[in-house]
Amino acid sequence: MRRKRFTMTHSIRKLNRLAFLPLFVVLFSGCQINKQPMLSSYSIVYSSHGANGREIYLIDENGESGLKVTSQTGYDGYPSVSPDGKRIAFYGKYDNRKTWSIHSINVDGENVQRLTNVKNVWDSAPTWSPDGEIIAFAREYQDPQKGWQEEIWLMNNDGSNQRQIKALKGRAPYFLPDGKILFHSKTGPSQICIADIDGGNLIKLTNNDANDWSPKVSPDGTQIVFVSNRDGNQEIYTMNIDGSQQKRITFNETDDWGPIWSDDGSKILFTSDSIDSLVVYKVNKDGSSKEKIINNGSQLARVKNLNKHSLEKLIKTQP
Repeated sequence: MRRKRFTMTHSIRKLNRLAFLPLFVVLFSGCQINKQPMLSSYSIVYSSHGANGREIYLIDENGESGLKVTSQTGYDGYPSVSPDGKRIAFYGKYDNRKTWSIHSINVDGENVQRLTNVKNVWDSAPTWSPDGEIIAFAREYQDPQKGWQEEIWLMNNDGSNQRQIKALKGRAPYFLPDGKILFHSKTGPSQICIADIDGGNLIKLTNNDANDWSPKVSPDGTQIVFVSNRDGNQEIYTMNIDGSQQKRITFNETDDWGPIWSDDGSKILFTSDSIDSLVVYKVNKDGSSKEKIINNGSQLARVKNLNKHSLEKLIKTQP
């Protein structure tokens, strides 16, 4: 069977198409927006398309009690919470969605800052270093001579000192606990790799003629969850941090993508396509006990050490 070629860029373009669907409310599975759980239970940040465009929300792991954080550009996505739980990095779109820029904002929705601003360039998928001082992000653009380019960049958390990791070509950077960068390469079929922050000591964890992408490391640093189309459509897989014991954990007719780990590492959350929406499911890390938790949600990120004071301020702003 001929494999369907798919990259993370394709996922983003699919989101663009879904943005025009007539979705006028944000729906959460079995919950109400104004029902508040314990502050410590908020463990997921994600994006959702509603009446005001694509916005970023905080929610607990059971899909309950969503709190809206952003409504900046009309298309805010790919959120990532800083290690101290005070700031959220995300992308927003400008110039009729031709320019994508990285921003950061307080968890309480205040003090938004635009960190990158390069016209006709797509900056997305920000991720924080373990100490919170550096943000890595993906940059894509069309080069007249070289064609479509996929690069990985770094900057200080205030947007200063922006620099490309020239040795790396790819997307979806993600910091490991030791400061190395996990990402998917883009030199031929997309493969999962680990490298030093300067691009040195590159280690390829997957090596096949399919596309593997969107890697995330488990909280204890021992396993990686990722997406692959090696068996046809997009499914979720896991492997050890050294690339061994690669295992498929989802078996769905629809495409599955954007996986993350739960805070304790026992479960995996991911987005699954449906006819008119993007649905978030939660499964055990072996793929068992599938449970729907969010309707109309995607671009998930795990929250660590969410700042209590900021969260209390955010709750007060909710309708």
